Amino acid sequence: MKKIAFTFAALGLTSACVMAPENVTAEDLVAFDEAVASIGCDLVGESDYLPVELQTGLTREKVIEVAQYKVAREEAVSLSNGGVRSVVGACTVPEEPAKPAA
Repeated sequence: MKKIAFTFAALGLTSACVMAPENVTAEDLVAFDEAVASIGCDLVGESDYLPVELQTGLTREKVIEVAQYKVAREEAVSLSNGGVRSVVGACTVPEEPAKPAA
């Protein structure tokens, strides 16, 4: 049991050490989360990147860097189609309610 707790603690510390992309502020990160939520939480193709770029004022390269940063911090997940899905803020996946015992 202690081994499992240690593993989770180590994973938490690893994601906490990831540095935000250079020249990206805390406000930029919040704007990114809001922009990605406004397009349905998935950042996949041109029709997703353009509105995020416009809403955040970030370049395409910075949007990609922020998406990679969010994945490293476990605030987003990589999709099989090469895209990224945000899992924070408005994009948080609601937990299923516990099923009552029969």
